[in-house]
Amino acid sequence: MIRKLHHAAYRCRSSEATRRFYEDFLGLPLAEVLEIKETKSGRPTNTLHTFYRLDDGSFIAFFEAPDMPFEFKPQHDFDLHIALEVERPVLEAMFAKGKAMGIETRGVSDHGFIDSIYFRDPNGYVLELCTPRSGHDKAMDPATNGAKKRLDVWTQERASAQV
Repeated sequence: MIRKLHHAAYRCRSSEATRRFYEDFLGLPLAEVLEIKETKSGRPTNTLHTFYRLDDGSFIAFFEAPDMPFEFKPQHDFDLHIALEVERPVLEAMFAKGKAMGIETRGVSDHGFIDSIYFRDPNGYVLELCTPRSGHDKAMDPATNGAKKRLDVWTQERASAQV
């Protein structure tokens, strides 16, 4: 059985610029650094893998792999974003901090069950900080929220539109 998320990993342009954003700005401590000189297939590489610890013990991680091509581009929220949960006072403080530091900062967005703010990290990824609202757990409970039924309806409508 899957217990929890250990880490999610993404490419980065610069491990130091990424560290400044995730550790200095967001406050996630740099927990580990792995230097990878050879892949499991035996290919030589020069890659740095960094890990930043969240309060729940999980990590967000990055690979700086200058010897491997990768297209960095500003991501649209719908394509890729990383959402981290914070308490409401932290959400408000980080919104003000982002604006004051000149970091691209958007929000506050009311999604019904969470309120969110958004930043863009040095790699072009959208980073969301969100605060659960009253009723969050009920809204996220598939036993009562009808998520599977709504997905089935969506899938059926998409299939009908493509015929």
